[in-house]
Amino acid sequence: MKRNAFNRGARDRRDEQSRTANWVPKTKLGRKVLNGEIKSIDEIFDSGQRILESQIVDILIPDISEDVLEVKSTQRMSACGRKQQMRAVVVVGNRAGYVGVGVGKAPETRDAISEGISEAKRNLVRVRLGCGSWECGCGTEHSLAQQVDGQNSSTSILIKPAPRGVGIVASENVRKVLELAGVHDAWTFMRGRTRNVLNAVLATMQALDSLNVLKSGRYEEVAENA
Repeated sequence: MKRNAFNRGARDRRDEQSRTANWVPKTKLGRKVLNGEIKSIDEIFDSGQRILESQIVDILIPDISEDVLEVKSTQRMSACGRKQQMRAVVVVGNRAGYVGVGVGKAPETRDAISEGISEAKRNLVRVRLGCGSWECGCGTEHSLAQQVDGQNSSTSILIKPAPRGVGIVASENVRKVLELAGVHDAWTFMRGRTRNVLNAVLATMQALDSLNVLKSGRYEEVAENA
């Protein structure tokens, strides 16, 4: 089931590329990207604008890749009876500081994966890489700059920088998120309902995104007072 879902994801990637070629932007940001006025994804993050069209990421980060973490069926009751849908949890990233997670729902598995990929690109975040381990101090961007934590529902995670060569000590799904973010070495500690894939990856994303809050808040405040 997982392998078939991944193959469908590869076909969806080709379909996404064909849609980008005929893309007509609906937002001001999208028009600027298509016209070449914005040439870097960092310009968007620095300006604080939201990415509302996945094609923006396709143009600015052409080497982005995706991985399907989970595909399962969901059911809900409606006025017409029981309605079944497929839910896909997808992570995208360029393995160099950018990663996003998305959830897609549709009657068919392929459509759910495609929707998940699009949402993951719209939810893209910038990850502050560095060498925050006191045991290493190499100065390269092989891990995180400092310890971070995140929580989603009943699942919480703590991510600590690790020395070079340790690798990523984490569960399979968390490891995939960190790998696509560009993290090569890290220790992770999880609590709560750790078997829930969606909760685990969303908690991981919250932890990674908290580095941006620290960067734009505490660090700038210290710079102003210096």
